[in-house]
Amino acid sequence: MASDKVVQLSDDTFENDVLKSSTPVLVDFWASWCAPCKAISPVVDGLADEYDGQVKIGKLNVDENPATPGQYGVRGIPTLILFKDGKVVDQVVGAVPKNQLQSLIKKAL
Repeated sequence: MASDKVVQLSDDTFENDVLKSSTPVLVDFWASWCAPCKAISPVVDGLADEYDGQVKIGKLNVDENPATPGQYGVRGIPTLILFKDGKVVDQVVGAVPKNQLQSLIKKAL
């Protein structure tokens, strides 16, 4: 079940929701046809609940929003990029285990 704490991002909202965010933001670049994206989705949703108030979790559909992934060199999905103060802190590509994503998030806390 999708978490209501996950922010649906778009090319239009990316600057405001991510780059100007006062809290770190983990962005999940995904597509509806991507099996690994579907596999990692419940993990990402769980992190949104777990880090509520500390880190914003957002998802950006690369098919519907091609400009932003291009800006950040996203070539494979799922790609998860952690932003803090408008800058990239770190990123991972692929359906990685939850503890790897937790380690990624801790770099921004």
